Amino acid sequence: MDHSASESEKLKTRAAILKGPYDIDLVEKDLECGDDEVIVKNHLMGMCGSDKSFSRGKLPPKTAEFRQDPNFPFPLGHESGGVIVEVGSKVPDYKVGDKVMAFGWNNNFADYHVSKSWQLQPVPEGIHMDIASLGEPTACAMYSGLNSGVQLGDTVVVMGGGFAGQIIAQCAKRKGALRVVVVDVLDGKLALAKGLGADVAVNSARENPVEAVMDLTGGIGADVVVEAAGSEDSFNAASEIIRHNGKYVFYSWVTQPVRLNISRWHDDGLQLINTCLVHHTWRERYVWTFEALRPVVQGLIDIKPLITNEFKLSEIKAGFDLADKDETAIKIVFRP
Repeated sequence: MDHSASESEKLKTRAAILKGPYDIDLVEKDLECGDDEVIVKNHLMGMCGSDKSFSRGKLPPKTAEFRQDPNFPFPLGHESGGVIVEVGSKVPDYKVGDKVMAFGWNNNFADYHVSKSWQLQPVPEGIHMDIASLGEPTACAMYSGLNSGVQLGDTVVVMGGGFAGQIIAQCAKRKGALRVVVVDVLDGKLALAKGLGADVAVNSARENPVEAVMDLTGGIGADVVVEAAGSEDSFNAASEIIRHNGKYVFYSWVTQPVRLNISRWHDDGLQLINTCLVHHTWRERYVWTFEALRPVVQGLIDIKPLITNEFKLSEIKAGFDLADKDETAIKIVFRP
């Protein structure tokens, strides 16, 4: 049943709360729509790599952009999409029935969530709601791929074959890269990357990725390396793989301090590119999201094969248990 802002009753929802490391539960809570807020009925929710990291107890430090205090109990979830069911009296840009994608940390692992209007994006025409509900991670990865500086004829290395890495690799190939190399430790993710257009797959558990790329490029190195694995080893391997004056593209979010060998960043004049869409202003994001998702709407980038596991919201514990134990899972999703 849809609600209007004039109604006084509070809407009840189930929502995921992370009480501590490996201790996630669904609780019932009341939602109230403020004058400058809307309430969204979720269609589907996605698990971010950061959610998995948080569930293991690795909460990030407080930053200006991070809108929640990183403490337990932690209201979990930010990837979702759905339909607006209630609109505050001071919200001019949305109405009940509008389809939206979430770009805010609003305890989105829930039947419903409350959001400021600027934390949402309208769903582009021509995109299925299952994919639109993953609009935030998809747009972020596409933004990285489109703004990574890849040029026609480049050799591009993507460190990490997760959800973002798979999208970035597809985007690099579509942009005209001569060779796209995906590096990961899991054969399943590498096989998927090859199936989606990557030219070379390197299992870094069995093969040194630096040596593999140097052999491939005659000792020159890659023109562009995108770090999407999020580990200290990956960051440092990426530093060695890039050619002189090549492009080092940051994507992954590392929530814990790491040791980096940055001498080569200076000595070889590496170009450092930060490509995280959601860490720009929401006004920039509002414009760029439509541009980033356009190739997805056009069918140039394949997202559906990246959804590897689906659970009901009531099975939230099982979903996070799978994420913790099965590294082959790429995108785990939940339906209310």
